Amino acid sequence: MEMDTVAARPAAPAAAPRPKHKGSAQLFKNPVLERLSHTHIALPVSIFAITTLISLYYGFTHGFLSGLSALGLFVGGWLLFTLAEYVVHRYLYHIAATSPGRAKFQYTMHGVHHEYPKDKTRLAMPPILTVFVASLLFFIFRFVFGTWAFGILAGFTFGYALYLFVHYAIHAYSPPKNFLKVWWTHHAQHHYRQDEIAFGVSSTLWDHVIGTMPGKKD
Repeated sequence: MEMDTVAARPAAPAAAPRPKHKGSAQLFKNPVLERLSHTHIALPVSIFAITTLISLYYGFTHGFLSGLSALGLFVGGWLLFTLAEYVVHRYLYHIAATSPGRAKFQYTMHGVHHEYPKDKTRLAMPPILTVFVASLLFFIFRFVFGTWAFGILAGFTFGYALYLFVHYAIHAYSPPKNFLKVWWTHHAQHHYRQDEIAFGVSSTLWDHVIGTMPGKKD
């Protein structure tokens, strides 16, 4: 099976391509892989939401979760996700394209989104990868946190589902005329002003803590 991605992206650091608000990029030469790289947002959101519910149900019914401790683990997992969201976005998705391999990786993982920010079918991982990630998270959390994993995983996957929903809404709909507009404004700074600021999507917490909030002049 031909698995090569479509080439023709700059390997050396260069100016980011101007955002295109129509169309979609071809990432793979193989038509099956190309089709699998697109997904409806409802599928990954549902998978992570169901993972959250199953984790909570299993934790409560088997005595691993109870009362305030369950709430604390859930909130802790959610907070952990916001940190993971920030770190992955800043240090993995925006890895410097200093070689052809890194350039291809960066464009496939995230650069394509900056070039086609309105492509609704590439705002989340395909369902197959989503199931794999959800399963991998469970095994990692179970190994690291033991029985606490059910509460932490629930909070983490809830945060993931919320992130996907917020990110989709930001790119698919006009900003609302209320306090929720802050999400749209914050993410627009990252896409249309400077991609080295505003890495948080579902939360601006770590941008405040680490110092990557947009300045007033932005």
